[in-house]
Amino acid sequence: MKEVKIETKVQVFDDVNELPENVQNLMKAAAEARDKAYAPYSKFKVGAAILLENNEVITGSNQENASYPSGLCAERTAIYYAGAKYPNTKFLIMALTASSNNQITDKPIPPCGACRQAIAEYEIKQDQPIEIYFMGATGKVAKSNSLANLLPLGFDRSFL
Repeated sequence: MKEVKIETKVQVFDDVNELPENVQNLMKAAAEARDKAYAPYSKFKVGAAILLENNEVITGSNQENASYPSGLCAERTAIYYAGAKYPNTKFLIMALTASSNNQITDKPIPPCGACRQAIAEYEIKQDQPIEIYFMGATGKVAKSNSLANLLPLGFDRSFL
């Protein structure tokens, strides 16, 4: 037996103002999308914004349903819309922000597992990393240079 250590590295910024201007603008777009979320059950609103290589910005917000599995996360809403509208355009940067009516969200909130898998599909498809910035409603912002940092033992088509 051999033990293998897997590490994840992210950069952490004290707040949005430390980010490059283009990422600040992307995070603002994500916050605007978050404010449009439909989250009457969880009271947890998420917004996503994706900068594409053609300079288009695609946003998405979480959309809940009384039948919980029928809802969709903000990340996947944005990803699937971008994939449908611009099928051969690379994703460069993704910004995510989440807030809750039940508690203060001032720590970086990463994408859920299902969203990580969806992001991984596009990162693998384009054979290029996607920078991912994520935060709560306020406070610190984390940056991952690639989805592979957040999902190091990912499942992809090579296993099929």
